[in-house]
Amino acid sequence: MLKETAQSTYIYNAQGHALSGHVTQPVDQFIEVQAGMSLPTDGGVGTARVDNFRFREFVSFSAGYTHVSGVEIHKDTFATLVTATVENLKILDVVTADRVVARVASTHDISGRKPDPEPQITLFGSTIENLKIAGCPVHLTFADELFLRLKTFDAIRNEFQKNAEFRRIAADPFLTGKPKNSVELDGVVLCSLVKDMTIDCKGITRKGHALVVPEFGKVFIGEVIARHRKRTVTMLRMELGCPVTGTMMAAQGGGNGHPWP
Repeated sequence: MLKETAQSTYIYNAQGHALSGHVTQPVDQFIEVQAGMSLPTDGGVGTARVDNFRFREFVSFSAGYTHVSGVEIHKDTFATLVTATVENLKILDVVTADRVVARVASTHDISGRKPDPEPQITLFGSTIENLKIAGCPVHLTFADELFLRLKTFDAIRNEFQKNAEFRRIAADPFLTGKPKNSVELDGVVLCSLVKDMTIDCKGITRKGHALVVPEFGKVFIGEVIARHRKRTVTMLRMELGCPVTGTMMAAQGGGNGHPWP
């Protein structure tokens, strides 16, 4: 009898969407996922687009679109990409942006006797253009150089241990006063793409990678969730306070990939 052997394959993973949310007051209603797209595990390409979206008078955008792709670019070298974009975003006429882009790209070389244990993942290209809060410009400086270097979770764990500045923002991103001391191999790191952000607007204060806006809520910018073989980036996330309460997020993408068996 012939012995069957499992055929080696690559499992792709990429998903993104332009906008979603859940308003709880003054109405209780979910904002359905806009321009959502997910990549099949065997790769390929997919796009989704929504134009001229409006949810009551709470949030609107002129265009939201998502692109995902997964291909073998060389023999035993696989690439995955997801981009999620929102144009002309307005949230309660307080937070506005011309363009918000989340981008996650990965390359995984599994050729040779020592294949890469995890893909090389970059978030380069994720950006926010002309972000304003209450009409005041938010000046953002993204840590592109740092995240171009931290392409693997192993590199992120090493940076956490050796770089005090990175550990400061990743050990306690919500400023709870209970920072992490280390990151395990199967752990999760939450940090931000933003190296610095400033706004000259009375009443608005910064807390970690968030801006606290009176009678609006908190605006979290460039959030990154990193774990072994996977990254997720959310360019804008809102925790809405009085008088409109709820949550919203704009331009989110995530992806990875791994061989099997």
